[in-house]
Amino acid sequence: MSADERATTAPEVPADAGASRIALTAAATELLRLLHAQHGPLMFHQSGGCCDGSAPMCYPAGEFRTGSSDALLARLSVEGVPEPVEFWMSADQFARWRHTHLTVDVVPGRGSGFSLEAPEGVRFLIRSRLFTEEEQARLGG
Repeated sequence: MSADERATTAPEVPADAGASRIALTAAATELLRLLHAQHGPLMFHQSGGCCDGSAPMCYPAGEFRTGSSDALLARLSVEGVPEPVEFWMSADQFARWRHTHLTVDVVPGRGSGFSLEAPEGVRFLIRSRLFTEEEQARLGG
């Protein structure tokens, strides 16, 4: 099954043009450009498991199989990367985090050996804050 087919069968979280669920720091944007140059199109998945499972994992697009137990939160536009970077999250974790704005950041240290940034000596992590009432209303409650 192609990434396009998976995207049409897995639930996509509705988003309004006036609010976003996910942002990238400048460091995350720079690292995504580097990883794209090395690996081609990219995707994120965040499972909500313990340890590294609660961190966003970066893979070549389509390498991590998504399905009905995952939610597509965003197709991130990354300056210098021609195609969007999809951000997937396990539907169970999204149910707990649906009221939270996520910012993908980068910090020194080793994350999971499965995520593409591991050899770079850094790891992706999520910084979060609750949505404002106005943002929550624009996102549909």
